[in-house]
Amino acid sequence: MTLLSEILDYNKTFIDEKLYEAYTTTKFPDKKLVILTCMDTRLIELLHKAMNMKNGDVKVVKNAGAILTHPFGSIMRSLLIAVYELQADEVYVIGHHDCGMSLLDGEQMLDKMTKRGIPNETLDIIKNSGIDLNQWLQGFDSVEESVAHSVEMIRNHPLMADEVPVHGLVINPETGKLDLVIDGYKR
Repeated sequence: MTLLSEILDYNKTFIDEKLYEAYTTTKFPDKKLVILTCMDTRLIELLHKAMNMKNGDVKVVKNAGAILTHPFGSIMRSLLIAVYELQADEVYVIGHHDCGMSLLDGEQMLDKMTKRGIPNETLDIIKNSGIDLNQWLQGFDSVEESVAHSVEMIRNHPLMADEVPVHGLVINPETGKLDLVIDGYKR
C-alpha cells in the first residue's frame, strides 16, 4: 500500500465518521493574527500548543526558515491578504532554533539537484537569466537576525498598514520556549 492510499483510506473514515466536526471554524482567525513560520515538522502542533492556539485561532503561512525574501512574492501577498481580507490585526514571524535553513549551502543543494536528475543545462539557463541560484538557495547564519530581517521587511512594506504590530520570535523546537526578538508594540 502506498502512502497516498493510506491517506485516502483514512480520509474516507475521517469523513464517514464525521471526525471533521471537531475542527469546524470560519476562515477568519479568532485571535486576529497571522503567523509566518517555518515548515519544520516539529512545529506542526508544538507551535500552536506553545502559544495556546487552537484550530481557528490564527492564519499560518509557512516556508523554509520563515524567511521573507521578496517584498512582492507569495509570502508577503499572503500576509497582506490575512490583514486586509481575513481580519488579522497582528503579524508574528516565528523562526526556530536548529533550523534546516541555518547554514544551508546553495552549492551543496545544487549538487543534490544534479544528482537527482536536474540537468546542468537547466541550471545554466536559470543562471544565464540573471538568477543567482547559489544565493537564492543560501541559508542564514543567525535565526534571530533572519527573523529581524523578515520583521523589518514586513513592517516597512509600502502596503502594510502602520498600525499593524509585527513581532519577531524564535521557538525552541524541543521545548516550545519562545524567545522574543522584536516586540512589535514598541515600534
